[in-house]
Formats: sequence, structure tokens, C-alpha cells
Amino acid sequence: MNAGIRTVLRALSPAGSRARLSILIFHRVHPVPDPLYPDEPDARRFTEILDWAGSWFNVLPLPEAVEKLRSRSLPDRAAAITFDDGYADNCVVALPILKRHGMHATFFVATAFMNGGRMFNDTVIEAVRRVATPQFDLTAAKLGVYPTGSLAEKRETVEAILDKIKYLPQDERDDVVNAIRAVAAVSLPDDLMMTDDQVRRLRDAGMEIGAHTRTHPILARCTPPVAEAEIANGRDDLGTLLGRPPRLFAYPNGKPGRDYAPSHVDMVKRLGFDAAVSTSPGAARAGDDAFELPRFTPWARRRLQFGVRLAQNLAADRVARARDTTQ
Repeated sequence: MNAGIRTVLRALSPAGSRARLSILIFHRVHPVPDPLYPDEPDARRFTEILDWAGSWFNVLPLPEAVEKLRSRSLPDRAAAITFDDGYADNCVVALPILKRHGMHATFFVATAFMNGGRMFNDTVIEAVRRVATPQFDLTAAKLGVYPTGSLAEKRETVEAILDKIKYLPQDERDDVVNAIRAVAAVSLPDDLMMTDDQVRRLRDAGMEIGAHTRTHPILARCTPPVAEAEIANGRDDLGTLLGRPPRLFAYPNGKPGRDYAPSHVDMVKRLGFDAAVSTSPGAARAGDDAFELPRFTPWARRRLQFGVRLAQNLAADRVARARDTTQ
């Protein structure tokens, strides 16, 4: 099976000038499966994914892969591994697994939440997780009433709330999240994100640390001065912490045209980064803009399905590009 998948991937992602770079994206690696989000990787599943990736791909550090992409010298089946946001389990759980596999990853950190902070979506998730009543009455937050009697209902409630508030202006979103927290009246965790020491541990283990803004705003919803300050401040925070500015950047949320615009790409270039990644699916090829590199990770839990979907991502992207060149 591995040989067959490697053959397909090699055909879709050959070496040299026709090479393609598949960039895998992760956020968290739980020590054990999360009952609320069982599809998110835990240590055992992440180990499986790295086993598969190591048998199918030539996994490179992202900075090296970007340079080889530019010089048209990528090996066949090139891939890189990335993490977004800066969760503590990236250091505690994912790092030892990466080291056992001899693999490198790039960790994009939103600096405002380090050392005891919490992202807005995690405040919502953890508040809903801890609600002990069959309904969560958020009329005080102008959101209505939501079912929370089962894990499935809680998942649906979290997604419904996040869909309503994600694209609100940041101050307004923060007010709604604070109201949700007040209604929940539960104790929330303050150890979800990395500390300074944990980020340094990743760096000292040979991993790459990239910037992800300071407070993870939707850049397209910010004024230009605020967006540029967010990018610059996140860069400077990490530069102060690590002794050198980060070379790589990840757009928060990362959907081109919706979450960030060409003007934000220009900001990232102007602020001295070497490359940047989005959350648009696909695989990068020589000649692509290194400041909008696509990323993709299948949700499939079985090895064959996982491999097939990676191949489909390569194939679909190649077909789309071929279509674009003929129009």
C-alpha cells in the first residue's frame, strides 16, 4: 500500500522544476482523545500521521522547502509540517513525537495569548464544554438559547456561536465572548497556550517559530494601520523572545480574499518575512507567490483514505491550475 501511494505521489509531485510542495497544517495534539472534538489529533493519531507522512513524503523543514521551491530543486514528494496558534500541547505532546520521527515542524504563534492567555474561540469552547445544564441561555449576549445536553449538541452549539461571532469587529467580538463567559459562570483553563519557555524549547529543539500576529485578528476586518501593527508586533514579540525576528508568517484564519487581502500580503513582504502560508488547499509549485503558500491536511482517520486525499489535493490543484492557463 505504501509503495502504491508513493508511486502516485511521485507522479503528482516529481522532483525539480515540476515539483510540488504539500504543507500539512495542524493546531493541537491532545494527549488523549478529546471527547468534545474526537476528530482532532491526539498523541496516538499524530504518531500514525507522522508514520504515514514519513513513508510517503520527503518531509523537509519549511524554510528549507521554501528555498528549494524557489530554486526549483525540491525532491519528489516534498512536504512540510506546520502548526498554528501556539497551543501548549504543541510543545508538551507534539514535540516529543516529532523528535522520535526525526521530523521538523514550523510553529506559528499568536503572541498575545502566551503565558496564560486564551484565544476567543477557546473561551467559547471551554465555556460550552463545562456548562452542566441542558440549555445554554445566551439571550443576555444577544445570541439566543442553545442545547447543551449532550456532547453532540455542545459541538453544534460551539460551531453555531463561532459562526455568528468570528467575523464581528474585534472589540465587539470580545464583548460577546466576555458575556458568554459571564453567563457560563465556570472556571476556564489558563494553560492552553505556550509559555515563553515552551516556545524557546521548540526553538532549542531545532523547530522553526513563525509569526501569526499578536492577537489573531481577521486582518481583512482591521483598518490598514491596525493590521500592519498586528503583523509587526507579533514579529517583534517573537524577535525579542528568541533573539532574532521570525522568517515565516501565517495569516490568521488564512482564507485568501476573505480573511486577508493582497494589501496584507504586501505588508508581510514589507515587514521583512521570507514567506507566508494561507489555509487555502492545494500544493505550491515553482513560480508561485511564496507569500501565499497553500496548506492542506485530510481529516480521514484511515491510512488509505488519508493518502488518497493527499493525492487528490495534489491532483485537484494541478487540474485547476491547468484549467486556469487555458482560459
